[in-house]
Amino acid sequence: MSDPSKSFPEKEKIARQDATHVIANLQRQRINSQIIASQYLEKNLDLVDMLINGYEQDGDIALTYGAVARECIRHQCVARHVLGSDHMKKFFDYIQLPNFEIASDALSTFKELLTRHKSTVSEFLSKNYDWFFEEYNTRLLESNSYFTRRLAIKLLADMLLDRSNSATMVRYVSSVSNMVILMNLLRENTIAYWRKFVAEYYSPRAKERRCLSLYNNVGHHALGVFP
Repeated sequence: MSDPSKSFPEKEKIARQDATHVIANLQRQRINSQIIASQYLEKNLDLVDMLINGYEQDGDIALTYGAVARECIRHQCVARHVLGSDHMKKFFDYIQLPNFEIASDALSTFKELLTRHKSTVSEFLSKNYDWFFEEYNTRLLESNSYFTRRLAIKLLADMLLDRSNSATMVRYVSSVSNMVILMNLLRENTIAYWRKFVAEYYSPRAKERRCLSLYNNVGHHALGVFP
């Protein structure tokens, strides 16, 4: 499986597509009820590193690497490796790439990492809460790109509303600074599903807390921010 992956840049587009289909098929092959690709990848995690780094390639080659990476992430051992590596920090750069197709593909892989394997994701968010959500808030939720903000909000809701991440959800929504970001995002009226999230998972005193957080900066007028 490593030979076609390593030679992607040398292949024509159609050949890369064929190789991608073959590798994707291999991910599901079983021998004696065991998925052989999972065992292979667990012993060859350098191949996984190469696939993720493929987002640094140009054009549709990066998309090929991304497609294969998502197939490999189906295996929990691979997802655990990527989540525990510096690749997670790189994704915040990949999602901001000027090439829209590559940035979108990177976001799809990012979502797969953060939603597929529940227990592994829960462990990652618990151990990496501070730096991860600092990056998530500043680089995705407060991005200049409406597309990035919209998809990042949807992904955040998917993560926090998952029962396995309940402890992370409570910690996130208990932060006034996080609440300020989310309340500001509510001004984008097209994001209707986010209103439901805020209504269900913030306390009834959320608006009051928001007003009080503004009080020292803008005086008594802050109390009129919300109806």
